[in-house]
Amino acid sequence: MKLTRRNLLKLPAAAGLAALPLRPAPPLIDEYDPGNLKIAHRVNVRSVTDDDLLFLRQIGMRWIHAEFGGQDTPYEVIRAAQERLARFHIKIYTGVHDSYRSLRLQLGQPGRDQDIETFQRFLRDCGRLGIPVAKIDWHPANTYTTAMVDSPRGYQARQFTLADFRSKVEKQRFEREYPAEEIWASYTYFLKAVLPVAEKANVKLALHPDDPPVSKMNGVAKLFTHYDGYRRADEIAGSSRHWGLTFCIGTWSEGGEQMGKNVFEMIRDFGGRGKIFTVHFRNVSSTMPSFVETFPDDGYMDMYQVMKALRQVRFSGSAVPDHVPGLAGDQGLRRAGTAYCVAYMRALLRRANEEVG
Repeated sequence: MKLTRRNLLKLPAAAGLAALPLRPAPPLIDEYDPGNLKIAHRVNVRSVTDDDLLFLRQIGMRWIHAEFGGQDTPYEVIRAAQERLARFHIKIYTGVHDSYRSLRLQLGQPGRDQDIETFQRFLRDCGRLGIPVAKIDWHPANTYTTAMVDSPRGYQARQFTLADFRSKVEKQRFEREYPAEEIWASYTYFLKAVLPVAEKANVKLALHPDDPPVSKMNGVAKLFTHYDGYRRADEIAGSSRHWGLTFCIGTWSEGGEQMGKNVFEMIRDFGGRGKIFTVHFRNVSSTMPSFVETFPDDGYMDMYQVMKALRQVRFSGSAVPDHVPGLAGDQGLRRAGTAYCVAYMRALLRRANEEVG
């Protein structure tokens, strides 16, 4: 090489690069590997378009949480959805059927056995089709949001402020109030009826916490706003390997110190016993009494440490980018926001897999 002034200036940089140790590229994340965490997304399979599914395939999505709504959903409908997704190389990890959200079921009213039968049939059908998880929650009078706001970065997000809820939103929704023990009784009745069916079908029931973690809303007590609620539910389920958590990082972060155990303690406790089945991977700006839902890199929780903690307990279920905020031009599936979340989560997962081993 002719030694010119330009080439002379390049020599120190080139020598420095040559001195760097060579490292092999990290292995690709095989989300079909039973031992690896699976990044998924929540999809209403009745309304999602083929173009949306192509988009999900293009960003590397291999799993979804399939939401079927509350309509009649016979086996053939679930199978058809599964076959349609397969054309885009996507599988269903979690099935969601809203029959469990029936008010007569969650409030312990006459007619609930019909709703239980519907949900039992859904569990059996999921089992026949190899869908491993069914998600449930238990808050019949919930208010999730008090306002939509612009975050400091300018994206649209959901806000909850307890003072606004109490003064502007809250009202008694039913003919009377429902204390905690009544709601516990209705939840226990439901679980005792469906857990044996889930066990026989080999489908895991994944219980979501109450979002936001407020002990009573609109005249109805809520149960899963604290570690003690999950501990009691765990005792009701007994030694069953088919009951566990949809662990929502956002909800637990909303509660902060009031939750009895923090996010990492919950992961070590329930995750360490194989009792976390799915994760909602969401961040928030702050703890109660007021918070804004954020992108995973824009809240107060260190989401890399969350991902690392999940891998440390060998969590191999699914994680979804819950409540994706809206970016400019987003609508429907919120493609830009979804791609942002999924890419960020995949980067965190790759780093956690490298570090944890």
